[in-house]
Amino acid sequence: MRTNFNYDTKDLWQKDRDHYIHPWTDFSVFKEQGSLVMAESEGVYVYDSDGNRYIDGIGGLWCVNIGYGSEEMAQAIADQVRRIPYYSTFTHLTTPPAAELAAKLAELAPGDLNHIFYSTGGSVANDTAIRIIHFYFNRLGKHTKKKIIARTDGYHGSTYLAMSMTGVAFDHQGFDLAPGLVHHISAPNCYRRPEGMSLEDYCTATVQELEDKILELGPENVACFIAEPIMGAGGVIVPPPGYHQRTQAVCGKYDVLYISDEVVTAFGRLGHFFASKDVFDLQPDIITSAKGISSGYVPLSATILSEEIYDVISVPQADGALFTHGFTYSGHPVSCAAGLKNIEIMERDNLCGQVRELGPYFETQLDTLRDLPIVGDVRGKCFMMCVENVADRDTKELFPAEVHIGNRIADHCEKRGLIIRPIAHLNVMSPPLTLTREQIDEFVSILRESIEATLADLKVEGIWDN
Repeated sequence: MRTNFNYDTKDLWQKDRDHYIHPWTDFSVFKEQGSLVMAESEGVYVYDSDGNRYIDGIGGLWCVNIGYGSEEMAQAIADQVRRIPYYSTFTHLTTPPAAELAAKLAELAPGDLNHIFYSTGGSVANDTAIRIIHFYFNRLGKHTKKKIIARTDGYHGSTYLAMSMTGVAFDHQGFDLAPGLVHHISAPNCYRRPEGMSLEDYCTATVQELEDKILELGPENVACFIAEPIMGAGGVIVPPPGYHQRTQAVCGKYDVLYISDEVVTAFGRLGHFFASKDVFDLQPDIITSAKGISSGYVPLSATILSEEIYDVISVPQADGALFTHGFTYSGHPVSCAAGLKNIEIMERDNLCGQVRELGPYFETQLDTLRDLPIVGDVRGKCFMMCVENVADRDTKELFPAEVHIGNRIADHCEKRGLIIRPIAHLNVMSPPLTLTREQIDEFVSILRESIEATLADLKVEGIWDN
């Protein structure tokens, strides 16, 4: 525990509770419980305002890939602020970092994905992809190709359009969606596939569902299919082998563009700068990215377009007409400078190689938790993992929602110095990519103790006695 903290935790807690509306607030408990104040950080650790240290098992929110407290990142940001902290990139204006980062992203992205549109987060990157796709088909005279196919339990953001694409039903409670624009098919959840069905047959069924949906809507009406290589907030769902290549083939058959939402999976989380091609042998038409692009140090995202799409949208549509899409902070020079430094650090320190080396060890160590009676599934890849907790491993029956099993386990972890993310019956993990073998061992040991403590609580309360 650090002893030199001078924060007034009570004052900060009160100000936060009284004035800050948090994303995904649970208002049933927030006014009583308030927030844990995270005040400082270093490496893979974060410290609350009282000086308590935690392994950050969620990397901020899937994003602090190079770890906390990088002095070179801080210096790069400060240097850019001194040079030029902001300038508009509208209508033929740019800055050195915006130009340099665009070229670097084009170099790293697979195939002919070499044109970059900047924004400030994954939601906006996905909104941008849809606006550009609709514009693209309009330019081709295919004005009816507007509908979007996404997947149940897919997560694509929380702006109006991005949340309409998001297929997590829990997130839709009380909010409206864009009616008739987005249509969902099943998530390729191998753990929840029909009893006795092989992975190959399951893959065939899920791919057929996509084709059936395109035919149901009419190929002339379907613009795109959006999919995360591994589904993140919906439960770290890894598709069956061959899924992405086969869904891409279906999309190609019907002139449906393929968006690979790599907001989480890009920039090293799966051991490569981009996972689409290197991990899943997928060449999408568009990749969206955010989070790890700057390791969360400053807001930044990118929508990366193919040469074919750019060639169509870059032709003037009328005399004096402009490409009227963009944001005040598109290509923000400080954000782009952070993105460049982030990539430089990752390449120099071989973070992708480190993830490819230690990711399988993290997977193997987490897999040892399967001997615990409520652990139904351990899944994911490298530094993107999930434990699914169940009341009955044979039937895969879940605990009642009011048990809050994921939260119970996460609370026990927090008391022991580990932050993991509870999502209903799931516990999701996405630590900084700098996690060491020894830290992995401590991480998994704390998680095991916390699941065992949760089991003891459930028995005392008479909720579980298997």
